[in-house]
Amino acid sequence: MSSSVRVCLVGAGRVARVHANSLVNHVPPAQLVALVDPDPRAREEAGEQFGIEKRFAALEEALESVAFDAVVITTPTFTHKQLAVTAANAGKHILLEKPMALNLAECDAIIAAAEANGVILQLGFMRRFDPEFVAAAQRIEAGEIGQPMLIKSLTHGPGLPPAWARDLKTSNGMLAEVNSHDWDCVRWLMGSDYQRVYVEVANFKGKARGVDTEHFYDNALVNIRFENGGLGSISGVCPCDYGYDARVEIVGEKGIMQIGELKGQAVVVCTNRDQGLITPIYRTWPQRFEWGYIREMEHFVDCILKGARPKVGGQEGRWAVAGVLAATRSFLEERPVYLREILG
Repeated sequence: MSSSVRVCLVGAGRVARVHANSLVNHVPPAQLVALVDPDPRAREEAGEQFGIEKRFAALEEALESVAFDAVVITTPTFTHKQLAVTAANAGKHILLEKPMALNLAECDAIIAAAEANGVILQLGFMRRFDPEFVAAAQRIEAGEIGQPMLIKSLTHGPGLPPAWARDLKTSNGMLAEVNSHDWDCVRWLMGSDYQRVYVEVANFKGKARGVDTEHFYDNALVNIRFENGGLGSISGVCPCDYGYDARVEIVGEKGIMQIGELKGQAVVVCTNRDQGLITPIYRTWPQRFEWGYIREMEHFVDCILKGARPKVGGQEGRWAVAGVLAATRSFLEERPVYLREILG
């Protein structure tokens, strides 16, 4: 059995560089041997930053030119199915960033290709590996707060998403691009699948920022009923401008649990009476979930070396996409939507 894993990074944007940092600086068994991105400038900048000599415009070029064991796919959602299936058919293990795909047919194609070729498929739900969330899940499972009854999850992002990420035709919008982690998190911590969703959305900041995308929204509030009778909500705001904010609250039969806080550090400063107390906040998602990303990559590499199944795979990615599709239908048709309408 090999003692190292050779990785090709597909994509050279922000999340790609977070994964590259993990691979290069925190996961010794991994070797980052190739980089793929159609944008020459992004490709060269990331290649230089992380010392990746082999750089290509397309995955097919990398497959023909470099020997590697796995791909980490961080490209826009509408490219995921083609890239993941190509990688699987070439026998490469896959870490696929969220959202998994645009629809369930694409999710199913990715899952089928991975299974047919015997490769690992791990979804990029890094909260499953974040120390705070892992500890919370263990304490819930141990029964500390009793059966979860109500779960509330929020993700508020500071900046306006790029054009492709706010268009329902290329991304399924903010509920996918910003809140995919919430969809996975509430299902994971509640221990139950979604049964029904109802969503309200609003557009407060789009006009002032020149956004004319059809069905654009920058605020979303999701209400969820789970199959086990539990209730949930997801709050999405992007851009929120004040910083990066990700928190969860679970009310159980015996008590309450809160995960995360707005403060970025346990430091409070007071310099004058008028200004009051000042404490740092998380400004970006890489800062908030630094160790989640590192441990996510450690798990991926370890699963490859040991031939183990990842903790979070294709079915988890598929459920998150199903939740987003139901939510989108809900706000477009202004009604509650049952998951059976989406799942068939």
